[in-house]
Amino acid sequence: MERIILTHWNTQTGPEPIIIYPPEKSFPPNEDFLKIWAKHELDKESSVIEYTPENEDKTYVSVIQRFEGEVYFLILVYDKADIRDDITKSSPEILGLISKNLIELINTNKITRTISEAFNTIRNYSKLDEEENLINFFQDRIKYTILQILRKGVISRSALINILKHEYGFSTVNIDLILISFLHENLVLKNNVPGSKECYFLIRDISCIKIPPKRLPAEQMEETSLRKYRESLKTYYLGQYNITDFENKTFLQTVLFDKDVFLLIKTLRNKHLTVNDSLNILNNKEELFNELLDEKFIYEEKGFVFLFSDVRFIKFKPSYIIGNLVERYQNQDISLNEYMEHLKLLSEQPDELLPIDYEIV
Repeated sequence: MERIILTHWNTQTGPEPIIIYPPEKSFPPNEDFLKIWAKHELDKESSVIEYTPENEDKTYVSVIQRFEGEVYFLILVYDKADIRDDITKSSPEILGLISKNLIELINTNKITRTISEAFNTIRNYSKLDEEENLINFFQDRIKYTILQILRKGVISRSALINILKHEYGFSTVNIDLILISFLHENLVLKNNVPGSKECYFLIRDISCIKIPPKRLPAEQMEETSLRKYRESLKTYYLGQYNITDFENKTFLQTVLFDKDVFLLIKTLRNKHLTVNDSLNILNNKEELFNELLDEKFIYEEKGFVFLFSDVRFIKFKPSYIIGNLVERYQNQDISLNEYMEHLKLLSEQPDELLPIDYEIV
């Protein structure tokens, strides 16, 4: 994506471009705005349309948004060769959230920052693989805080904003953009319930775990060394490692909060490395290298480094929330409708996931 544009449609005079990002880019010709409007008029069933002008290498993706009786377009501009089946087709509701978020800030000094964040959110939506997306829930402080709040059960958008602002000191201007990643990973559902608007329900939680590597380095080690490596694995995973300790402080800070460490682990999944190559990936942090050895993430043998513990993410149904819901309802923190809706969502299970209620990524 090369540009993002917010435009107001004036029923008297036609298109009125409001803001564009990056700011050095130019607005499309008026003719293209008119044709985008015409396509929306012809396809009133869809909130998202595509328009490619003849003899041009650009494709416009337009999201129509009606707000307070006015009509707006959020227009994404792609090189025709680069447009992919990403957010524009898979998640039109997310584009609707982004456009609504921008429109509400039109007459504020926050619009410039918000449209730049919206641009990066959309552009990066499909760039990262699922594993990289999940690690971001642990690396990003506000996302991790939101995850902790959602683990207590249903919460309204307004209550979430209030908690983040007053209890944690986070700016909540772009809360909808932040929550996009939760919707994208199918961790959260956003529903209205009688008496409550815009409620968020955690329906899948994520955690992380150390597990033995999928492949043992049989071809890279001599028999004596391989036997020693296998015995070390057995001793650690059968006797020392507590599998329930997914998110202890050392584990998170050592692995998930350091991108170099995670890159080293991903590299070692496919091949062993020399000590020197491993240190290069870690930016020559010898202390960190030794910590990874002590914490049993890597294994060194005769100048070569092998993966000892892989790091994987688990998506699972958070049945534990049911107990939280009961307590919160008894304390009148949530309404009966909110309680029943979240209970229903946690009790349901998509057919394709039965009988397993977790997924290792």
